[in-house]
Amino acid sequence: MISTVMTVEELAKYLKMKVVTIYKHAQEGRIPGFKVGSKWRFKKETIDEWISRQERRTGQF
Repeated sequence: MISTVMTVEELAKYLKMKVVTIYKHAQEGRIPGFKVGSKWRFKKETIDEWISRQERRTGQF
């Protein structure tokens, strides 16, 4: 299975958030991501799991 890796811009579009907010959350460790050199990257599968955990924590399904 090939993993989909997203850039900050792609993730912002996927989550319907501002790019600056994605950077802030990534730097604070509030959203799962990793750096390749100086660039942030995000695995779609990991983000989808993170979304599911957020939904469970807030009681939204």
